[in-house]
Amino acid sequence: MDREISGVLIIDKPDRMTSHDVVAHVRRLVGIRQIGHFGTLDPFATGVLPLSVGKATRFAQFYLKSRKAYEGTMRLGFSTDTYDATGKPTSEAVRVSVEMAELEKLFREFTGRLMQTPPAYSAKRIGGARAYDLARQNKPVQLTPVEVEIYAFELLAFDGERARFAAECSGGTYMRSLAHDVGRRLGCGAHLETLRRTTVAEFTLDRAVTLERLAESVREGELRSCLVPLEALLPDCPELVVRGREEKSVRHGHRFELAQAERFGRGTGRLQAVTLLKIMDAERRLIAVARHVKGSIYHPDLVLV
Repeated sequence: MDREISGVLIIDKPDRMTSHDVVAHVRRLVGIRQIGHFGTLDPFATGVLPLSVGKATRFAQFYLKSRKAYEGTMRLGFSTDTYDATGKPTSEAVRVSVEMAELEKLFREFTGRLMQTPPAYSAKRIGGARAYDLARQNKPVQLTPVEVEIYAFELLAFDGERARFAAECSGGTYMRSLAHDVGRRLGCGAHLETLRRTTVAEFTLDRAVTLERLAESVREGELRSCLVPLEALLPDCPELVVRGREEKSVRHGHRFELAQAERFGRGTGRLQAVTLLKIMDAERRLIAVARHVKGSIYHPDLVLV
């Protein structure tokens, strides 16, 4: 297999596999060791899991806090220790007495910036140990609430017990905690029953491939057709084409000053201190990602050599 292959595979993760299981499976499948992921999905969850291949693994720093979108179902009536359907009940099942309008109103109250406590069964570290390891040993787990942002939280359907929803949120948000908190506010308990991630940054479900489809593409020698190329990453970042000495300087990681004539986006006017710039060579191949330092000064934080 060509070791120079680089890009992002948008995998439609199946349930009952951890994100690390998917990475290991794809490594064996494509014969490339340098594969990572842009944020995990719980084993019971399905959907968009972007895997970075080759040089794309260096782009993880730009994606770990990306905006995400989900669809799922929360079950009202009792809570669980994992905050999802894989856990043990932590409250007695009770009859749910809530109207759809009341639930819609509550969902609206959970939008915006809020403090959220991660589940005890999570990969958060406490004194060097994973929270889920402590929880499995029945040891106390004290996690600090963190600020997250829920951009949208919409009730799609409600049958009196199960609420189907769609949500958009910031990176680091736990949908399991959101379901648990909804149940606590209602006083009847709740947990996340199903979850499907539909979007991570620019990576969407309609471009995702199953592991079976990926295996077929590899057998047919069409792996590249499944990859999002490096040049297509960070699509909202303006591009700057460099040549000659400028290109050589960027490739050596030297900071540079953006000339007045170059301070333009794609027809949107002056850049006005854009945080990131994609640096392209004359053939429109991505050679670096530069970060704004001050004024018109940029530094190539990531150089693809």
